[in-house]
Amino acid sequence: MNPPTPAAPILTVEDLSIRFGGLKALTRVSFQVLPGTVTSIIGPNGAGKTTLFNCVTGFYKPSQGQVLFTPPGERHLLHQMPIHKIARAGVGRTYQNIRLFARMTALENLLVAQHNRVNHHLLSGIFKTRAFRRSEEAALAAAWGWLAFMGLEAEANRPAGELPYGNQKKLEVARAMAAGPRLICLDEPAAGLNNRETGDLKDLIRRLREEHHMTVLLIEHHMGFVMDLSHQIVVLDHGEVIAQGTPGQVRSDPKVIQAYLGEDLPPIQGRA
Repeated sequence: MNPPTPAAPILTVEDLSIRFGGLKALTRVSFQVLPGTVTSIIGPNGAGKTTLFNCVTGFYKPSQGQVLFTPPGERHLLHQMPIHKIARAGVGRTYQNIRLFARMTALENLLVAQHNRVNHHLLSGIFKTRAFRRSEEAALAAAWGWLAFMGLEAEANRPAGELPYGNQKKLEVARAMAAGPRLICLDEPAAGLNNRETGDLKDLIRRLREEHHMTVLLIEHHMGFVMDLSHQIVVLDHGEVIAQGTPGQVRSDPKVIQAYLGEDLPPIQGRA
């Protein structure tokens, strides 16, 4: 499926820099993400990929530059916003290390993820008003819907920490989606997965785009996964963008090959 070609990006990262003491973690990073596409951030270990995610999602505040989130009819300066407002604006994420509530069930994890969207008015809760009941019913329906989407309905009442690793990865993506994002940032979602699980995850990301019109920003070391899914790839090395473009353009770029120690990148099998 070809990516859409809208007039305006949904995310613009412009001249983004951040320092930790005397260390430059990112230096004037700039790129744009179009709605409905998959943009992958790749680079060697220590290149600044997760630091970039942390700037986009509000965990770090950049020393310089800006991050603009512009879904239709809206404009958010993410670099100036607290984390909870960034999430409310429609930016979700997962993490390198799974951060589920291990003792809660899979279903409860998805209900907690919707706390910003549920009616929390004190009196409504005390008197169980119609609006409060509708809000809770909608949250429960959404949670079951995402469990079904991920193929996890049978695991609904099982503690998240007892799920197989591949299912925990799926549940973390489901939890991010339950919060209602328009841009989802996936930090190494295929890490630790076997070939079958990686293929399943690839299909799920395609379905998120096609069925839920999701825009995806992805960090991943699995180059076959990246080449198959991405419409655009941004390559970081030592905190700087050394290349960006389509998978075909990036895999043949001499600077990218050098950054990956001369190893050949895998062929492109077909994008989402």
